Amino acid sequence: MPRYHPHVAARPSWRCRVCGAGWPCSPARLALLAEYRENRTGLLIYLAALLHEAAGDLAGQERLTERFLTWARAR
Repeated sequence: MPRYHPHVAARPSWRCRVCGAGWPCSPARLALLAEYRENRTGLLIYLAALLHEAAGDLAGQERLTERFLTWARAR
């Protein structure tokens, strides 16, 4: 049986350690939405903190806010 590997960020590239996509990748987003299902504000605070860390590592790259926060806003 295949073992599940969580889709986590490899720093300082902020690429997923499992699939190589920009983190948070789709599987990571789904896992975060499930984990913070009852606390969307907590999810946004967590992602904002990670965005702050990533901004230091990925200086000069655009669209980090969209990558880290926009997808997680309540609809």
